[in-house]
Amino acid sequence: MPGILALTVAALAALLHVLIFVMESIRWTRPAVWRRFGVASQDAADITRPMAYNQGFYNLFLAVGALLGVVLWAVNGTGDVAGRTLLLFSLGSMLAAAFVLVTSGRKYVRPAAVQGTLPLLGVVLVLLA
Repeated sequence: MPGILALTVAALAALLHVLIFVMESIRWTRPAVWRRFGVASQDAADITRPMAYNQGFYNLFLAVGALLGVVLWAVNGTGDVAGRTLLLFSLGSMLAAAFVLVTSGRKYVRPAAVQGTLPLLGVVLVLLA
């Protein structure tokens, strides 16, 4: 049971990071998106677009790692070292990114909590499974 819960939470963390990728790398210049990230204007969104594009791909790569870990673990069982290692690395990296975000300023506490809660739960559940 803990293994299924760990895989579910890890998959949700990955999907959240895919959503972040879509917002940062594909839809960044849409007002609803850049406002969500606290960008002040369309001009500022246009200027920061290359940075957001790059950052979005980091989120995608973490999501791919976590999803691959989920697949390996689901196919090979909880004893699969490669799947468990990939999950811990990917989820741990997501959690570390949330920590870095929260150290950037008080206004980033909520986004860091959104970004880091599922990976934190995933790490705990993977370790317990």
